[in-house]
Amino acid sequence: MVHCATDPLPGRMPGQDGPPPVAPPEKQGRFELSPLNKRRWRNFRRNGRAFWSLIIFGILFGLSLFAEFIANDKPFLVQYRGEYYFPVFQFYPETAFGGDFQTEAIYRDPEVQCLIETGGLDLCFDDPEGYIEDAQDGVIEGEEIEKGWALWPIIPYSFDTPVERSGAAPLPPNVIGSYTGDDGESHFGFLPADQRGNNLLGTDDTKRDVLARAIYGFRLSILFTIIVTTCASLIGIFAGAIQGFFGGLLDLIFQRIIEIWQGVPQLYVIIILFAILGRGFWLLVFLMVAFGWTALVGVVRAEFLRARNLEYVRAARALGVSNMTIMFRHMLPNAMVATLTMLPFIVTGTIGALASLDFLGYGLPSSAPSLGEMTLQAKQNLQAPWLGFTAFFVFALMLSLLVFIFEGVRDAFDPRKTFQ
Repeated sequence: MVHCATDPLPGRMPGQDGPPPVAPPEKQGRFELSPLNKRRWRNFRRNGRAFWSLIIFGILFGLSLFAEFIANDKPFLVQYRGEYYFPVFQFYPETAFGGDFQTEAIYRDPEVQCLIETGGLDLCFDDPEGYIEDAQDGVIEGEEIEKGWALWPIIPYSFDTPVERSGAAPLPPNVIGSYTGDDGESHFGFLPADQRGNNLLGTDDTKRDVLARAIYGFRLSILFTIIVTTCASLIGIFAGAIQGFFGGLLDLIFQRIIEIWQGVPQLYVIIILFAILGRGFWLLVFLMVAFGWTALVGVVRAEFLRARNLEYVRAARALGVSNMTIMFRHMLPNAMVATLTMLPFIVTGTIGALASLDFLGYGLPSSAPSLGEMTLQAKQNLQAPWLGFTAFFVFALMLSLLVFIFEGVRDAFDPRKTFQ
């Protein structure tokens, strides 16, 4: 096709001089995933087992973060004389509801409940149960009262609340048992609703609700694992990258230090420090990170030793790119597949280590909601199988979901599957 001198060139408007305009490149949104990460996310979603494990785990962990609103011996909202109170978040003395003491209100006490529902009626100290029933109509002894109310969690027990029920601990779930019927005779079978109580999974040997402790224990185990794994992984990746990239004498010195440190008996150090400083959450986190960071050093070091002489690393050095940029922007992404392969073992190992220390009595304080402590109670109370079943089920579910998720993440980051 021949263009006349008067015809505009393709892409040019009549009367316009110069080259045709070029469309500006599309800008990637600030929070938009890169094309590579989009492919990785698609690969992860194709793995149905990993994707649904992530959804189930996210729901369970999200619910456990609001455990205070699910299992608690305090109402999360109280309306008293036209004002609203939030006992879950704030301390309120008994005098705030018309009581006599400056100590924290015991909201399960019938007298406190009567004070809340009747607007601080003084007669509550004489017959609280009776006046609570009379307050339903808003009138007591011919006088109108300013009725209040309280919103309680589904499970009216926290992880350390003793259950006030008759019988020796541990108590089984009150579903089947003996009871006296309306005819005055003793029966055995499914208990009526008013005699079952609220302990769906029974209680432990100190009369604490097992379901409440399982919920809080699940959250504590996951948060502990996230903190320890994140800190230990960052330290291990940095140390392994330094060793593998520079090599030589620096690598030799680091390897000898790691070998010496790995020879230190971890359990003895924990026992000694706990005996001196006392058991605590953050002290145990520090000790687990101090002994756990070496797990990833060998894998990252090997990947960096392999990649430091490749063409793209030599080209980056020739262009004057800094060592830190080469290490963490160009080499580390290629080493992530091997690193992610080790993460499931680190995560499950951290959960298992916490449970083992609690089982041996060298972990978190005895009052903390721990799955390992529940396992110890199951061993000491073989006549209470619901303790062992609950601990085993929570452990199996938690570990299975985490392993499936990390397997999917590992496959999603695998270049052989990302670029196929």
